[in-house]
Amino acid sequence: MEKDIGKINKNDTTDIVLRIDDFGGRRGFTIREFVTSDRYTGFTKAGVRILAKDFAKFKQMVNSVSEAEMAAEPEETEKPTKTTPKKSASYDEMPDY
Repeated sequence: MEKDIGKINKNDTTDIVLRIDDFGGRRGFTIREFVTSDRYTGFTKAGVRILAKDFAKFKQMVNSVSEAEMAAEPEETEKPTKTTPKKSASYDEMPDY
């Protein structure tokens, strides 16, 4: 079974395609780049596949991101000053869904 969910344009030759598929006899949710060019048209190796058994966790993680967190940051009008970058959460500190 293959079911295309949608696509997001990345650039002139590449789309990011979201689909449900069966690969190797295992159903999963795939997010993969699809290239259309003179040399090659088709899916690339770039992407990720979430197995059906992990989809609920994946969906919960995606849904935990708010629209406000994804809002575009305003452009800076002044030259940025040099500051110490904030440390991001380490792998061990991430929540386990």
